[in-house]
Amino acid sequence: MAISSGLHVVLGATGGVGQRIAWMLAGQGAQVRAVNRGGHPVEGAATVEVKAADLTNRESALAACQGASVVYHCAGAPYSHWATVFPIMLDNIIAAASDADATLVYTDNCYMYSPSAQPLTEDSPQQPITRKGKVRKQLADTLLAAHTQGRIRATIGRASDFYGPGVRSSMVGEQVFDALVRGKRVPWLGKLDVPHAFSYVDDFARGLITLGAHDQALGQVWHIPAAPALTGREFLTLAGDAAGVRVRPLPISGTMMRVLGLTTPVLRETRELLYEYNEPYLFDGSKYTSAFGGAPTPHTEAMRQTVAWYRERANV
Repeated sequence: MAISSGLHVVLGATGGVGQRIAWMLAGQGAQVRAVNRGGHPVEGAATVEVKAADLTNRESALAACQGASVVYHCAGAPYSHWATVFPIMLDNIIAAASDADATLVYTDNCYMYSPSAQPLTEDSPQQPITRKGKVRKQLADTLLAAHTQGRIRATIGRASDFYGPGVRSSMVGEQVFDALVRGKRVPWLGKLDVPHAFSYVDDFARGLITLGAHDQALGQVWHIPAAPALTGREFLTLAGDAAGVRVRPLPISGTMMRVLGLTTPVLRETRELLYEYNEPYLFDGSKYTSAFGGAPTPHTEAMRQTVAWYRERANV
C-alpha cells in the first residue's frame, strides 16, 4: 500500500471508514491527525494526534486541515441532516484543503446511481431516485468541479454498503453483528435471496489511502474493489459460521419499515433505500484494479475479523 509523505488529516476519524484509515496510516508510521467533533481518540492508534473540530464552521475546518499533505473526508451526519449539513461541510473542507495545498480524498457511496441489474461502474447513469442519492450526486459534482477549476486536487473513492471492525452505522453494521454475537434474531433489510455487493471496510480504507498517494487518481471517481456479491442469506450464513452460531434472520419488509418508521426516525429515513436490497445490487471495481492492482479480502476472512471485533465488545 503506497502512502504519501507529510501530514495525513482524517476528518470523521471516529466513523467506520475514518478510524480505519487513521489506524492503517499510524501502523505504517505516517504522521496522522484524527479529527472529530468531540476530540475522541482513535482505537488502536495511540500515536495519532487528535483534534476536535466542527466542520460546519469555516475557521474550525481551516484549523483542522492546517499543514496537511492529504485530507481524507470521511465525516458523516445523520440521514435527516444530509441536505442541510453536507453542502456546508464540503464547502468548508474544499476551502481548507485548498488553503493547505493538500490532496482531498472524498469517501463516497453509490446512492447517486440509477437502479440497475448490471454491475455499477464509474460511468453508470446517475439519475438518483432518492433524496439521499440526489444529495450525494450534488456533492460529488461540486467536488469534481472544484478540481476542474483548479481550486483543489481531489479524487473520489466509492464503495457499496460496507462492514467490518469499527463499522456501526451501516446497513450491515451494528444492527446485524451485535444481534448476531448476542444470539438474537438478526434483522435484514429487504429480501434474503437477492445478490448484493458488500465492501469490507479495510479494503475501502486501503483503497482511499492509495488514491491519495497517486496523482493519476486525481479528478476521477474510483470504485474500490469488493469481494463477489452475496445474497443476504449467504452473508448471514458466513457471519454465523465465523461466530459459530446458527443465524435466525428477521427480514424487514417495506411495510414493516413504514410502520416502525412512525416512531423510529432512522428507519423512516432508510426506507427509500430499500430498493437496493429488493433487487440485484452489483459493483464493478475493475478500473481501480487495472490502475493500482491488489485484490479484496475474501468475505470469510473479513467476517472472521468483524465477528471478533463485535464479540470482544459484547463481552466487555
